[in-house]
Amino acid sequence: MKSFLFCLLFLTLAGCTHSLHQAHVSDFSPTFKKYEQGKLVKSRGEQSVVLGFIGETEFVDQAYQRLMKACPNGSIQGITTQYSTDHGFLSWTNRVDMQGLCIQ
Repeated sequence: MKSFLFCLLFLTLAGCTHSLHQAHVSDFSPTFKKYEQGKLVKSRGEQSVVLGFIGETEFVDQAYQRLMKACPNGSIQGITTQYSTDHGFLSWTNRVDMQGLCIQ
């Protein structure tokens, strides 16, 4: 029984990894030069997957909408987007992190 529990514990701990799939950086407007006046805005979206069953499918769109709402009266320049996955035992979490410079 102890060896079974040890193997189960080993599989649980050994199955955890993190992977960065994509990183994207957009450009800045060449006509606007006052970037030091901008404010950094961030947003995150997550999708949990257990045994291949997906619950949330619009997590990227929701993260983008939250990023846009963080800068209601301006424009966002230099948006960076990172898509990554945290792997666990029989489950994983897809994550998208967005940030940009809000220029009023």
